[in-house]
Amino acid sequence: MANASRGASNVPRERFDWEITANSDQSFENALEKARSGVRLTVEDGIELLTTGTDLQGIDRERKELVLEAADRRRREVVGEEVTFVANLNNNVTTACNTGCLFCNFKDRSDAFLADNDVDHAGFTKTPAESREIVAQAIETGIYEVTSVSGLHPAFALDDEHREILEASDRSDLNYKPPERYEKNPGTYCEQMAAMSVDDVHLHSMTPEEAYHARRGTPWSYKEVYSRLADAGLDTVPGTAAEILVDEVRNVICPGKIGTDEWVMAIEAAAAVGMPTTATIMYGHVENEAHRIHHLDVIRDLQDRIGSITEFVPLSFVHPNTPLYDRGMVDAGATRDEDELMIAVSRLYLDNIDHIQSSWVKYGDNHGLKMLSCGADDFMGTILSEEITKRAGGGFGEARSFAEYVEMVSAIGRIPVERSTDYQQRQRIDPDNPPFGPVLGPNADGTPLVER
Repeated sequence: MANASRGASNVPRERFDWEITANSDQSFENALEKARSGVRLTVEDGIELLTTGTDLQGIDRERKELVLEAADRRRREVVGEEVTFVANLNNNVTTACNTGCLFCNFKDRSDAFLADNDVDHAGFTKTPAESREIVAQAIETGIYEVTSVSGLHPAFALDDEHREILEASDRSDLNYKPPERYEKNPGTYCEQMAAMSVDDVHLHSMTPEEAYHARRGTPWSYKEVYSRLADAGLDTVPGTAAEILVDEVRNVICPGKIGTDEWVMAIEAAAAVGMPTTATIMYGHVENEAHRIHHLDVIRDLQDRIGSITEFVPLSFVHPNTPLYDRGMVDAGATRDEDELMIAVSRLYLDNIDHIQSSWVKYGDNHGLKMLSCGADDFMGTILSEEITKRAGGGFGEARSFAEYVEMVSAIGRIPVERSTDYQQRQRIDPDNPPFGPVLGPNADGTPLVER
């Protein structure tokens, strides 16, 4: 049997003595037959498909194509020929963060933001008023989704009641400093939610990690936190901060973050208060193929219970400018073969999630389009600003016009479809009827968002 170091050859995994390894008593042929027939896959099946067989070293290209064909067939059966995308804006509030994740170069040490610190830094913090102005201007162009994922600024509190609790506490482990100590006041999470809830915009924010930060020092449940955020304007929750939902990997790449059980608990709570969520995986760093499949198994089991995960988003690790790369823990990210197999096996394994997303921010246009033939059916959104991947060294741009979407999707023989965040509203676009712009938002009238 091959061991855990076999698929992503860019990663020196021999550095890690993993308890979970990519071994299997299943055969590739049996796993592929189950995938083709629609039988629910086991962890061992998933390992066989993702490795193209543990009886061989490396990825076998012929076997890989068989997996991709099975996933593309499943995609057609589940969602047909439509490729969806959304008109959205990213408004990340702050880069200030002390979590210390080794895969991230988005954050800046929060001490650099202190008013009495003259250290130069390239980070930012936005006040609620600034967030509102950014969203209000974007809505005028026709966007209708705002995605906001931010660093864990020590001055952030859930609301005024939470701030009073934090101010009165003498605990040193709460990562809290009052806002007046900083160059800018980020306000509270609820104030930011209210500020970004302009008109009928859909607000997609507050990851499980941010929800954990928003309840620190209190006995409040995640359900209480998400209930207050919903009252402030939050509509849906991004299932990011998942990375790899296997704690032996989390203990290496993000030891300061919540564990797998806590992440699951937060997503369950969001579902309990009526908010749909997404789910993600960040792969291609120190983990092995078995870790990836165990992650998919956690997500599938969670969806069996809550049924409110609208899409699954594989995120290929962008390695430049990250501590994992700087410290020599990785040499590069995932290979293209691995990217294709990750999309395909996600489609085949997650039999209870309809939509699999291809990220043009992570993959680029050409590679991202290829993923739409490997099992993916969603192609992200316009993302009028994107700081996280860019600061990690990604170079695939920050904005996408509807005209580009229509051209690319039509070129591969698929149907371009504008969608709402939760996929409940969908509008097919006629490639022969330009100009192309959003029509689903409160101020959307078909005017192009951005020029090509």
